[in-house]
Amino acid sequence: MALGYEFPEITTWIRASKKDFDLVRDIGVKETGILVSCSDHHIFNKMGLNRGQAMDKYLGIVKECISAGLRPRCHFEDITRADFYGFVVPFAIELRKLSEESGVPIKIRACDTMGYGIPYPGAALPRSVSGIIYGLQHYAGFSSDMLEWHGHNDFYKAVTNAATAWLYGAGAVNCSLLGIGERTGNVPLEAMVFEYASLRGTLDGMDTRVITEIADYIVNETHYDLPPMTPFVGKSFNVTRAGIHADGLMKDEEIYNIFDTDGLLGRPPYVSVSASSGLAGIACWINNYFRLSGENSVDKKDPAVAKIKEWVDKEYEGGRVTVISDDELEALTAQYLPQISGRK
Repeated sequence: MALGYEFPEITTWIRASKKDFDLVRDIGVKETGILVSCSDHHIFNKMGLNRGQAMDKYLGIVKECISAGLRPRCHFEDITRADFYGFVVPFAIELRKLSEESGVPIKIRACDTMGYGIPYPGAALPRSVSGIIYGLQHYAGFSSDMLEWHGHNDFYKAVTNAATAWLYGAGAVNCSLLGIGERTGNVPLEAMVFEYASLRGTLDGMDTRVITEIADYIVNETHYDLPPMTPFVGKSFNVTRAGIHADGLMKDEEIYNIFDTDGLLGRPPYVSVSASSGLAGIACWINNYFRLSGENSVDKKDPAVAKIKEWVDKEYEGGRVTVISDDELEALTAQYLPQISGRK
């Protein structure tokens, strides 16, 4: 806050309690999130209230925030297990009335806390993502810029649900870097960057190569164990081990690479040499590792590639099960193709 940056704006997140509100009232933030759990699981079993009491409690804290000059952002926790027309919409209507009376914008964050949201047309409420966003707009009167989606990935639907929320009118989607979050994680920011580009046909000035820098920073500075197969950021996301795929990559990168990963992420397609890589896989590794192209590239028919393959084959015939490391392949290249290894 002392640095005075406009972005990212620092906000807080509190329970709908006077005690929590007192902690954030005077610290200088302009907005606070307020946890307004809306499923009966939370209202009855966690808080020990009935619906009317819960609504009065929530509205009381929202009014306190508005009186103190704070913008409220109401987190509709567990919305995909809530009585949508019995509680969610009536509560949202009261929030809209408060907003209109006070002139203070109130946002709704629709929280799929347990990942139960379903993106398919025709799905029933409260699990229907499209139904939730549509209902908050058309029955509670909230405009798109006042609605956002917050999803979890318990059923592998976080990204799809977030995109569905966008398509049906949510103005924003909550994301986390690398999808880090409770239990199964949240919606990955990098995923929604590419989802946005796919839907809009433009990156609108976003530099996607920063995604790789962010991932490297998090892994190196926090020692986060990033699963290697994670799309866009994992170590193996654009690595092929099959020789037939490597052969295709050598002929035309578009055959097996999902997009221009070098141009968009600073990560060229990569081949991991194993028992099934063959001559094509080894040649592809050499060309990618040493950044060789055109007339400088190595052909799979090169005798030196055959020599390296002989060494690889003997490794696996002897019982090896791990892939051949880059260090090993670099040493082999130095032995059989010294004119190339010196270019690295």
